[in-house]
Amino acid sequence: MPEQRDANTTFAQRVRLARDRAGLTRPVAAGLVGRSAEWVKGVETGAIGMPRLPMLIRLATIYECDLGDLTGDERISAATYTKATHTDLPSIKRALTTYRLTPADGEPESAEVLHARVRSAWKLWHGSGGHRSRVAALLPDLLADTQHSARVLDGVERRRALVAQAQAYHLTQLFLAFQPEPELIMLTGDRSMAAAQDADSPRAMAGAAWYMNHVYRDASEAADARVELAEQAASLLRQEDPEDLARWGLLQLAVALSFAKIGKAGLAWRYWDLAQDASRRLGNEYAHPWLIFGKGLVDAYALTIHLDLVQPGKAVEAAASLDLSAVPSATRRSFHMIEAARAYGMQDEGVAAVALLQKAHKTSPETVRFNMHTRMVLPELAKAGPRMVREDARELALALSIST
Repeated sequence: MPEQRDANTTFAQRVRLARDRAGLTRPVAAGLVGRSAEWVKGVETGAIGMPRLPMLIRLATIYECDLGDLTGDERISAATYTKATHTDLPSIKRALTTYRLTPADGEPESAEVLHARVRSAWKLWHGSGGHRSRVAALLPDLLADTQHSARVLDGVERRRALVAQAQAYHLTQLFLAFQPEPELIMLTGDRSMAAAQDADSPRAMAGAAWYMNHVYRDASEAADARVELAEQAASLLRQEDPEDLARWGLLQLAVALSFAKIGKAGLAWRYWDLAQDASRRLGNEYAHPWLIFGKGLVDAYALTIHLDLVQPGKAVEAAASLDLSAVPSATRRSFHMIEAARAYGMQDEGVAAVALLQKAHKTSPETVRFNMHTRMVLPELAKAGPRMVREDARELALALSIST
């Protein structure tokens, strides 16, 4: 029978009690859920809030308890734990799952035209305003046209068309992030890598490896697989070439994030240092036009590494010193502002957290709207945050259609 639930205990206390009853140490529990022992400690001390539903189910499974034994009387709100659905998701899904068994009528577009269209789409993605909606309007035709050209063209032109196709899938994967279609994210990641390999382009494979690394981390796949993929792709690049060096540095950053996710701080910072060195060699003003790799991005991801290593004090220090003006992407700046809000939230500094979420929303509204952390914390801040910002949190939640 389920244990009698004490409504006065916190989520953190209930999780620790469930682990104790299961007879598991923190390191063992961490290994079973694919996180670090520090992450488990963070959950049990309240430094990390209630995780998303898939992780709650995983914890309940390994602790052999009911989900309610962990959540107590706290109701799991659909508005909190489900992902907001973009209105253009059905058209993107149709574009990905429509199989053209015969070549389309008409002449294929040249690789030069395809690359120009892809560059325009990247500018929209990194620009201010409704970046998801703007890119979503382009993606179905862009996917269809890159597929047609890659199928009909020959030789060098075909390979260049495949490189454009890989980037079209990168954009599609980014659109699908935080959408309730995880299998489509895996599909786009796999297709982008297949196109890059078919193009026999080390640069395209490096870009695909960066985006596949995000897929693996979000799916809690084995860190060894993530690291191996990034290092294999990096080994194909020539560091004396600036374009290759940017991708090489980005893949060092991917490895750093993978190690941080599983609590291996030494390895995480070792690879972060390699990424930082690559950004310095490229120059402090450099930023890749669509991968956005540069010193600003490397510095911003130091904050994420501190968060994943459950180092809230260091994360706040990193957030306080972060200069996002060096990141030439409104989308990326907004994301890293949310990460900074996450750091202040871990330190119970709700005023700063709400202010940063407001700033992130002003910078890129759709980034905030479709971010899971934002959707999780705003209801709590609206109800139990510092009194002076509760109304601000409620207004932001209302603007994002999040129930409080």
